[in-house]
Amino acid sequence: MVDWNIQSRSEACETCQKPFVDKEAFHTLLFETKGSHKRSDVCDSCWKEQHGQGATDRKGFVSCWQSVFTVPPPRPPEAIQKDTAESLLRKLFEKQDPQHAAAMFILAVMLERKRLLKVKAQLTEEGHRVFVYEHAKTGDLYRITDPNLQLAQLEKVQRDVAQLLETGLQTPETAPSPPASEATETTDSGEAAAEDTHTETSPEQQPEPQEPIAG
Repeated sequence: MVDWNIQSRSEACETCQKPFVDKEAFHTLLFETKGSHKRSDVCDSCWKEQHGQGATDRKGFVSCWQSVFTVPPPRPPEAIQKDTAESLLRKLFEKQDPQHAAAMFILAVMLERKRLLKVKAQLTEEGHRVFVYEHAKTGDLYRITDPNLQLAQLEKVQRDVAQLLETGLQTPETAPSPPASEATETTDSGEAAAEDTHTETSPEQQPEPQEPIAG
């Protein structure tokens, strides 16, 4: 399995170290390394002088594309709010839990439809399609594996995504503590009897999960 972390866009050419300016065209190269992939951002001049000749046969790299550098906007102040599809994808990606692979794929498709993510490369690894997405504003790269969901699985994954968007990603630090057990009463015979406070909830009383917002 190929390891992958979110790979942010460089602010300078990795070959000549010249800082990129706003609206400058640059090139991103995706190299295959041992057990991973690495991005490299180079200016147009270094691309023409050192890398352009290998573009047709991808000599030395597995994929490449041209983008336009934009100065990133200032980070907004931190606020307590529900996760958006974008923030949830980042959290799931950083966690790298295999049980969330299908949810990450659905979130990536949602963000692609909203034009927040763009497919920049499509690879094949261990018989699975792998998409390399680039964030339209920040230039961050995400590597998302297609889980080959069947129609019968899709509805459950959509419900899981809706639940994650509503409640957020639960961790041991943020998960609510279980309620304290009910106090026991001592009977005349000396035995302790616990009051059963559990009540059944019928399916009709269960809240309907919100569906993810399609782009």
